Amino acid sequence: MATYVQQNQSRRMAIFALVAGLHILGGYALVSGLARKMVELVAPPLITDLIEEIKPEDKPPPPRPEIERPPVQVPPPDVFIDIPMESSTTAISNVTDKPVPPPPAPVVVVARLPAKLGSMPSSEDYYPAASKRAEEQGTVTIKVCVDAKGKIIGNPTVVTSSGFERLDEGGVKLARAGRYQPGTVGGKPQDDSCVSFRVKFEIK
Repeated sequence: MATYVQQNQSRRMAIFALVAGLHILGGYALVSGLARKMVELVAPPLITDLIEEIKPEDKPPPPRPEIERPPVQVPPPDVFIDIPMESSTTAISNVTDKPVPPPPAPVVVVARLPAKLGSMPSSEDYYPAASKRAEEQGTVTIKVCVDAKGKIIGNPTVVTSSGFERLDEGGVKLARAGRYQPGTVGGKPQDDSCVSFRVKFEIK
């Protein structure tokens, strides 16, 4: 019994000594900073870095997608075709675009000497005697104008001289004594139509 009590006392003393040693060690650690080092080892200091807030860059807006416009379609023009209908008409079907030729101009016939022989006198009858003695010869062209009845209007005129005044006068007298047919237009006699003819004076 005494031995058991002694063992309990020795255990208590050992535990008391251990607790006292731990207290002493803890106090020393506080004094020497060992506890702070142990805390640093157990829990390392927090390192804080200041992180700048990254502002988002102002990016241009994305391009708008190109929308393909459909091509403009022009509606075709309305075409109307007239289909000729067959008919039993007796109208003229041969139509041409050629211009209609103008009607033929009326036939114009100038005054002329009548074809009947003896309607004009002979140049020998109007050959001046003085011209014969002087041996004057030549041809004179005379112009005569007549009305619708063939009568002479005014005096006959010399168109081309023979070169001798007397022969020219003889030609005018011959023309005044002649007979004529008036000119016509479309077969109708016209007033103031003229004719020219030659009178030849020649010594035979």
